[in-house]
Amino acid sequence: MRGSAAIKIILYGILFVFILAGAEVSNIYHKAYSANIFTPGKKPYILYIPTGSSMEEVRTHLYDANLVKNRNTFEWVADRKHYAKHVNPGRYKIRNRMSNNDLVNMLRAGLQEPTSLVINNIRTPEDLAIKVAEQIEPDTAEILNLFNNKDYIESLGFTPYTILGMFIPNTYECWWNISAKGFFERMKKEYNRFWNMERTYKAERIKLTPNEVITLASIIENETSKTEEFRRIAGVYMNRLNKGIKLQADPTVKYALGDFSIKRVLKKHTEIDSPYNTYKVYGLPPGPICMPSVLAIDAVLNYEKHDYLYFCAKEDFSGTHNFARTLEQHNRNARLYQKALNRQRILK
Repeated sequence: MRGSAAIKIILYGILFVFILAGAEVSNIYHKAYSANIFTPGKKPYILYIPTGSSMEEVRTHLYDANLVKNRNTFEWVADRKHYAKHVNPGRYKIRNRMSNNDLVNMLRAGLQEPTSLVINNIRTPEDLAIKVAEQIEPDTAEILNLFNNKDYIESLGFTPYTILGMFIPNTYECWWNISAKGFFERMKKEYNRFWNMERTYKAERIKLTPNEVITLASIIENETSKTEEFRRIAGVYMNRLNKGIKLQADPTVKYALGDFSIKRVLKKHTEIDSPYNTYKVYGLPPGPICMPSVLAIDAVLNYEKHDYLYFCAKEDFSGTHNFARTLEQHNRNARLYQKALNRQRILK
């Protein structure tokens, strides 16, 4: 009888231990795997972790954004996984109802989401630095420092005049925490990819280097917003280049003056001494006057063959142009446009 009672006590003891163990396992499972991350509106939340951040800074960000329901369980999991020693910078997409385990694993492993870096409608390196710094971690100063580093620019195969041409307008996927140099090197790879065999062959066929093609495309980009005229205007400038006639492109004068608000280029404007003033210098300016679109670049490579040497904005302000073969025809078109400007009181 006593033996039977002892056995029962032992069995009850074992059962009790199993119950305690089960409860502990359930508690651990709940801490690690139950939903504990809740995002505003149940939509994905983007968490930015700057380079050099600490566990405390990440935790503060999560708590300030009210993403973590039970902070104790989150910190328990983070501590068990030694997250403090493995804080990786980046741009992370946090999904609604994530568990502590899922979140810590993602952050600890650096499983960040790429960002879509949009580059277009850029006029100067300063503009580019500002726009890019709004989309990736490096700030404007870091990016501008590279634009001003002549040795670094030359190592990429460019000059301070031509470096803007290395950046081809597009939307690129990259890591948010890419370095400034990493960004430049990525853009150099994209530039090399853009200038494939076909485009390189076309540039050679029209006797222009890729940088010269981009420079001419930048002028065309500023001449008209009508993309259907790109190839024809490119043909005018190619005819002038091939005949050794000055380009006399108004956008280059505005660039030289640093004033793109000018609506009417006057004779006094064309007298400025600048390598960008194509009313004074022959050939192309030393570099692009903006970051031209791919459409403009390809328009140069596939310019329209014709015998026009001049073009002038139409007097109806439609944004399109009258093209002329002779100076006499051009002067007639120019007078019509100048009269229209006078009627609108556009004097400068």
